[in-house]
Amino acid sequence: MLSVKNLAVYYGSINALKNISFEVEQGEIICLIGANGAGKTTTLHSVSGLIKKTDGQVLLEGSDITQAKPDTIVKAGLVQVPEGRRVFSNLTVKENLEMGAYTRTDKIEIKRDMDTVFDTFPRLKERVHQAAGTLSGGEQQMLAMGRALMSAPKLLLLDEPSMGLAPMLVDEIFAVIRRINENGATILLVEQNAYKALEIADRGYILETGSVKKTGKADSLIKDPAIIEAYLGG
Repeated sequence: MLSVKNLAVYYGSINALKNISFEVEQGEIICLIGANGAGKTTTLHSVSGLIKKTDGQVLLEGSDITQAKPDTIVKAGLVQVPEGRRVFSNLTVKENLEMGAYTRTDKIEIKRDMDTVFDTFPRLKERVHQAAGTLSGGEQQMLAMGRALMSAPKLLLLDEPSMGLAPMLVDEIFAVIRRINENGATILLVEQNAYKALEIADRGYILETGSVKKTGKADSLIKDPAIIEAYLGG
């Protein structure tokens, strides 16, 4: 579904991404693991068209989206949930969800997808007319994910979905990620909680200082002594 080839990004003279290559197959959950500054968020922003690429190629279902604008990429089915939620604080829950569907015109399908979001996140339905800025951090994360689902994504990019959440909510968010995947969305996940990410992922890529240093099946990476020591608190 997604093929990233030799992706390079510079911030001024700083080489933030150094010829990164990876693939995401349809139906997979793929996680990117790495320390702060490894290039994980930069990778997602590059794929989403939010920052300029210096070199490399990004293919979505075989179509070249390397130079495509973010709204074109969303229409093609690739949608990102940003780090820090970034909900529209002054808009209601319902209005935030409607903003997620701004590229769509299929009103019946939009209504169906909103019902699905409320089924997935019952707390959002309870707060449908509440301003997003008054929600808890966990509820705002649910809203950010629900808003992305309103774009009808084929490939969902999640940037640090558990950041700042209580442990009970972390478990809930990861259960929802698995459910979204089971319902048909392919997922590329960046997550500080490497253990949780590898628990639900099919495969993982380890990033260090802008480069892919290791890749493998998630169930193998989670048992790798070097990965345990570096990222899993072993």
